[in-house]
Amino acid sequence: MTEIIAVVNQKGGVGKTTTTINLATAMAACKKKVLIIDLDPQSNASTGLGIPTAARRISTYDVVINDAGLKEAEMQTLVPGLFIVPAVVDLSAAEIELVGVINREYVIKSKIEDTKGRYDYVFIDCPPSLGLLTLNALVAATSIFIPLQCEFFALEGLTHLLKTVELVRKKLNPQLEIKGVVLTMVDRRNRLAEQVEADVRAFMPSKVFQTVIPRNTRVSEAPSHGKPALIYDFRCPGSQSYILLAKEMLKRGRKDAQMKNEIQKEREHV
Repeated sequence: MTEIIAVVNQKGGVGKTTTTINLATAMAACKKKVLIIDLDPQSNASTGLGIPTAARRISTYDVVINDAGLKEAEMQTLVPGLFIVPAVVDLSAAEIELVGVINREYVIKSKIEDTKGRYDYVFIDCPPSLGLLTLNALVAATSIFIPLQCEFFALEGLTHLLKTVELVRKKLNPQLEIKGVVLTMVDRRNRLAEQVEADVRAFMPSKVFQTVIPRNTRVSEAPSHGKPALIYDFRCPGSQSYILLAKEMLKRGRKDAQMKNEIQKEREHV
């Protein structure tokens, strides 16, 4: 069964795209077939995976606005088993163009049916806002993944995002679940980072991953070379953290699946 994960945070600069690229790469290294849908007009995921702008003949803009299919837009990346539907700057106009479209919240959901069964994971890299593109991702997703930087306003932004997710769940996508929260750019020398981490773990104890992503120069350098950090420098602390995060996510997924099976069996028995 294909798991569709929206990687979302309305605040920019929290490591959202970096997490998308490297977590997807780690999953592909675990023999999973993975697709990234770059839904951010800044197209950082496409650039970070070395997809030249000139090669992006069919993009997420064409999927959202010009009725192109995801299958015809998919491109193989340099990572075996990892594909991407790239973005271009034209996507920035899609928010406005979608306003007059009937069922505008379901555009991505209607297209993503094509990927089910062909991929183990589909990651949707959302823009740093809670506009129509992000709403489309939340409606299409089975779960959301939240990268959260350890800074002063982190909990305030998380609370706002969770309210939006709850509204989407009630009105548009009742199956939407929170996959988890990962703390990014963590500097253990910073007392504020430790305090924010403690606050977030107290606020959502069962949803925050144990693995944290440290602030790491090699991870920051990797996108300028068009490579995930795991390929640019496999041994750096940031890359190793993303590998641990992928393992934790897979383990958590197996536990969740086992729990759902047990609940289903109990219902059938009753």
